[in-house]
Amino acid sequence: MKQSSIFTAALSSLALLIMTACSTTPTDMTKANIIPKPVSVTATGETFSLTRNSDIFVPEGSVDIISTGQFLADKLNPSTGLDLQVIADGTKPGKGDILLTLSEGDAELGEEGYELEVTGKLLKITANKPAGLFYGVQTVRQLLPAGVETTTLQEGLWEIPTGTIRDYPDYSYRGMMRDVARHFFSADDIKIFIDQMAAYKMNVLHLHLSDDQGWRIEITSWPNLAIHGGSTQVGGGEGGYYTREQYADMVKYAAERYITIIPEIDMPGHTNAALASYPELNISRKASELYTGIKVGFSTLDTKSEVTYKFVDDVFRELTELTPGPYLHIGGDESHSTKLEDYIPFVNRVQEIVAAHGKMVIGWDEIALATLKPNSVVQYWAKAENAIKGVQQGAKVLMSPSKYAYIDMKYDSTSVYGLNWAGYIEVDHGYNWDPATLVPEIKRENIIGIEAPLWAETVSNRTEAEYLLFPRLLGYAEIGWTPTALRSWDEYRVRLASHGARLEAMGISFYRSARVEWDQQE
Repeated sequence: MKQSSIFTAALSSLALLIMTACSTTPTDMTKANIIPKPVSVTATGETFSLTRNSDIFVPEGSVDIISTGQFLADKLNPSTGLDLQVIADGTKPGKGDILLTLSEGDAELGEEGYELEVTGKLLKITANKPAGLFYGVQTVRQLLPAGVETTTLQEGLWEIPTGTIRDYPDYSYRGMMRDVARHFFSADDIKIFIDQMAAYKMNVLHLHLSDDQGWRIEITSWPNLAIHGGSTQVGGGEGGYYTREQYADMVKYAAERYITIIPEIDMPGHTNAALASYPELNISRKASELYTGIKVGFSTLDTKSEVTYKFVDDVFRELTELTPGPYLHIGGDESHSTKLEDYIPFVNRVQEIVAAHGKMVIGWDEIALATLKPNSVVQYWAKAENAIKGVQQGAKVLMSPSKYAYIDMKYDSTSVYGLNWAGYIEVDHGYNWDPATLVPEIKRENIIGIEAPLWAETVSNRTEAEYLLFPRLLGYAEIGWTPTALRSWDEYRVRLASHGARLEAMGISFYRSARVEWDQQE
């Protein structure tokens, strides 16, 4: 009798499991809390489930798409335990599979857009280019429960609502800047940050590699820059620098995630680390002392010396060898110790050096005081009149207004880290601005995109940096990707609330703004 009861109970449990597996749970894809918000979402009200029979199918012979398929498998397998495999042998997908495929040419999707079609049987991502497939994969991650982001096995059903998402970015440049000069951050720290950026479809990482407090990249023709100039940091602690191999590896790692690295060598000011390393770069011909404070504006290269231009040429030559991206950032900001009559010819000549190495120039908005070369980009951070001068010369503008986009600004007066010279930037303030209307004279057609800089005077490790970066990074990602007409703070804050659990699962130390009602399930 006891055995019979056990047998009956087992059959009942098995039947329940079969019924659960075969049932269709009503869903609404339009209520998925995706960041950045997609251009369009259409729901069909059913459910797609990943199971132990699921795999990821990609076209034969496409290294980039196979890599994206493997990226997805590597993200999903540790938490789901489903052992998803990437299949690239021409086999057709079946029920519960994921398909990545290129389209015949969908003009609306452009270079980075994608279409995600989810039925009860198949999840399909279509794009014109591999980058679009990669961004579609990031959306798939967000359609799954937050626990999928962990690196340990999780219990639960791995279900996605059915429907169609069509999505493409508003701006081609969606960037973050990391200052590794004031405090040094290891290559591993930067790789973690690259993954965090990629999860929210950002595509440019600007590395501020030199400043008064430190020089962070090995230059073989001027070795003392890194050895001596990189030996310290703000507060006097041990500094550091990236070897050529480490830097090249970061560039490759970023490129695999469709992120372009742009190196910045700030000049002619913010150069004390270089001046301390090589006395011939100084007007006095005497090496300066290493600097570990946070004041600005006191240093300058000797802009009248031919040695200075050999130095600039050598540095940019070596960076060009290591950096396949189209831009070199020449800094140009806060050069208060350089007379304007010296600053202008210096910037003009440095632009020629950059062009000779086949690159285009980006510089902080002060460079617009000089004569800009075609294809130059002015990064608006402080003075709108400088950026406007750039536009009048035919330059494009990268929007980084300090009052809205500087991530090193405190959230409020109680913030543990950060500065406040540009004001406080709470999460809503950082979200509620439109690059195309902020300065009336700078039109949408003048703007290549946005970038949110994190200056590192007050943060010395990854946990401290993440406090300032998150959750604001998500808002900047949305400003860069989502059309302005589709954005509103009241709606965004609801989506953001659900990402607290996701950020936790990703191991990110973030600021829990009181202006967001974070989901209780966290």
